[in-house]
Amino acid sequence: MGSRVLIVEDESDIGGLLAFHLEREGYQVARASSGADALRKIRASAPDLVLLDLMLPEMDGLEVCRRLRQDPATSSLPIVMLTAKGEEVDRVLGLELGADDYIAKPFSPKEMVARVRAVLRRSHPAPGGAPLVIGRLTMDVARHSVHVGGEAVALTLKEFDLLKALVEAQGRVLSREFLLDRVWGYAASDEIESRTVDVHVRRLRVKLGPEGRRVVTVKGVGYRLDADS
Repeated sequence: MGSRVLIVEDESDIGGLLAFHLEREGYQVARASSGADALRKIRASAPDLVLLDLMLPEMDGLEVCRRLRQDPATSSLPIVMLTAKGEEVDRVLGLELGADDYIAKPFSPKEMVARVRAVLRRSHPAPGGAPLVIGRLTMDVARHSVHVGGEAVALTLKEFDLLKALVEAQGRVLSREFLLDRVWGYAASDEIESRTVDVHVRRLRVKLGPEGRRVVTVKGVGYRLDADS
C-alpha cells in the first residue's frame, strides 16, 4: 500500500491536480482546505508526508509548520511546502521553520512527484549499516534515530540529513554550498539563501545539548563535526 500524503490546499483545482498525479503514482491521498482542518486531520491520523500550501485561510502554512514542529508527536513529520514563485522570503522562513522541501507554483507535476518521493525516501532509509557513535552521540541511519547519552533526540528530516552529512565527512569541513547541494538538493547556492544552513546548524546544536559543541564553525568556510571534543 502506498504512502499516505495529506494535501493542504484551499484552491480546489490545484488540490485536485496534486491528488490526481499522486494517486496515479500509487500514493494514498487525503485533502484539507485550511490550516485548522489540516491540524485536526494530522492529529487524528498522521500521514507519511504533508504537502502544505503557504497561503491558507485563517491560519497560513508557516503557522501550521511551526505548530507541527513544536509538537513532539509531529516534530519529524515530513513537510513539503507549496509556494508562489515570488514568495522567496516566505519560502526561506518555511525552510527555517523546518519544512523539508518546497515546490514553487506553477509546478511541474513530474517535479512535484519526484520531490515527494525523494523526501519520503529520506524519511525511510534502506536498512543496513551499524550505528555511528561519536562520544555520547549515537546515530542509527537504518532506524532513522539519534540518541545522546541514551536519550532519544527528535530531529526533522533536514536536521537528520545535516547531521548525517557532517558525521560521514569524518572531520572534513563541509561548505555551505556543499550542504545546500547534499542536504537540500539545490546545486546552485543562489536558489536559496545559505543562512538556511546556519539556522539549521544552530537548531541542531541546541537539540544535541552538550554534544552540540561537536558541530564546529570554520569561519568563512563552513562546518565540521569534531569527534575529539
